[in-house]
Amino acid sequence: MGDAVAAAIGGFLQGVGRLGPGDALMIAVGCALLYLGIRRGLEPLLLVPIGFGAVLVNIPGSGLMAPGGILRVVYDAGVATELFPVLIFLGIGALTDFGPLFGDPKLLLLGAAGQLGIFITLLLALVIGFPLRDSVAVGVIGAMDGPTAIFVSTKYAPHLLGAVSVAAYSYMSLVPVVQPPIMRLLTTKEERRRVMPPVKSVEVSRAARVLLPIVVTIVGGLLAPQGVPLLGTLMLGNLLRESGVVDRLRDAAQNEIANVVTLLLGLCIGATMQADVFLRPQTLLVFGLGFVAIVLDTAAGIAFGKIYGLLSGGRINPLIGAAGISAYPMAARVVQRIGQQENRKSYLLMPAMAANTGGQLGSIMAASVMLAVLAGLGIV
Repeated sequence: MGDAVAAAIGGFLQGVGRLGPGDALMIAVGCALLYLGIRRGLEPLLLVPIGFGAVLVNIPGSGLMAPGGILRVVYDAGVATELFPVLIFLGIGALTDFGPLFGDPKLLLLGAAGQLGIFITLLLALVIGFPLRDSVAVGVIGAMDGPTAIFVSTKYAPHLLGAVSVAAYSYMSLVPVVQPPIMRLLTTKEERRRVMPPVKSVEVSRAARVLLPIVVTIVGGLLAPQGVPLLGTLMLGNLLRESGVVDRLRDAAQNEIANVVTLLLGLCIGATMQADVFLRPQTLLVFGLGFVAIVLDTAAGIAFGKIYGLLSGGRINPLIGAAGISAYPMAARVVQRIGQQENRKSYLLMPAMAANTGGQLGSIMAASVMLAVLAGLGIV
């Protein structure tokens, strides 16, 4: 009888006995992500499920990521197949208004300049010693676009999915903290105080709004077919928004589909953060290179903003170049806030929103072009 009781107690407490230092540390990391999401409000829609997924998967004996485990089933169905990231883009497209770009299409170029960090970070990762496929995944953190980072890392470096995803979303949430010092360092007070003329108010026809996603899909797909899953679903979501005839589908893409997929995607990312995979020096390097990427993106955008300002005869405030990343609309709001701090008469929100919208398109196209070039060379 006593042996049976002891065996029962041992079975009841087996999780405690098998809890290793790595498991305990990763549970603490998961709790830290929960704290950042709940208490600090940093990307809560992703960090809360990611953090809880990390806690779940590091409980010894849970079997959630073992063959047949519930999170393994969801991971194989939605992440390994790249389904979840593209469905996220469907929701993003349904929420995005490309109208500001019609007022000054040249601001789209700022969105292209803001992607320079992708390519430089890829090269730095190669120099440090990352394999090429891993370097591609790490470099895409520079897109400042969580779904793109997830899509690429799932495709080329699934073992880095947890580190790359957490780094991408963490740095996106820290844009209001990281960007202002860089903006002040790279611009003069006179440049920051510069008042831009208001963006022209253009009445965009319904036909133009409907044609935009169709044309962008065809042209972008022909130039970089590897990016069609991302670009195509983003533009499909936008077409649902702008067509005006499929309100139920638009609402589903914006709400039910986006919410369910965000929850499942976050749990699956957290489930990849197992102690034996995540606790490696490589993870710290991924986070370090991710920080370098956001710095380079911001610096490149501001540098192009300066050039644009010179060519325009001083009509452009170079601060808006910092909005040429995919962190929408946070980057545009940061530009507006810094501009207002320097000059209360400066209203940079609309041109910054245009650059920020360009950054959303630019991040997908930059990643697509990179993958197309590497595929064409037979490298990946």
